[in-house]
Amino acid sequence: MNTTTEHPDAESLLKQKLELARQHWGWLLAMGLLFVVLGIVGLGMTVSLTLTSIIFLGAFMLVGGVFQLGYAIKDRHRMGGKEMAFSILLSLLYIIAGIWVINSPAMASALTTAMVAGLLAALGVIRTMAAFDKRPAKGWGWLLISGISSLLLAVLIFMEWPVSGLWVIGMFIAIEMIFHGWAYTVIALALRKH
Repeated sequence: MNTTTEHPDAESLLKQKLELARQHWGWLLAMGLLFVVLGIVGLGMTVSLTLTSIIFLGAFMLVGGVFQLGYAIKDRHRMGGKEMAFSILLSLLYIIAGIWVINSPAMASALTTAMVAGLLAALGVIRTMAAFDKRPAKGWGWLLISGISSLLLAVLIFMEWPVSGLWVIGMFIAIEMIFHGWAYTVIALALRKH
């Protein structure tokens, strides 16, 4: 069923948004190029980027824990005893973890990197098993390559661990910024042509 016949305003709204994006393609291009440049700069300073992002994570945990604690205290009359105790305990854990992460960003980044490597290893195993399960189907080889790549990345991270904890997260952030910026740049150039 065609959605434009059901909702004629949806098509006009889509055209308006597309026209607005075409008018401001230059801003989108500038933002895309900025992300690419920041990502390239980030590749040159992965340790600083890793530690900064971990400190931000700790700050968010700390602030979240303080707000959780404030909410628990404010709503203590509506909560039962167990619910309030659980809420206070959870908020205190967030606060303690946030303070620890802020005070020990290198250790926190090493532990986070180990968890990421473990996740990559698990995904690699699952994708590899799924590839062999789909083996006669077309394209199963791409799933196998994806699984092997995840496993290889996990092994490389674990081989350098705990030192890899100082640069892996920053490298992932920098690469993501480059791809994000490149996507914006391509979209902006496509909008310019139309």
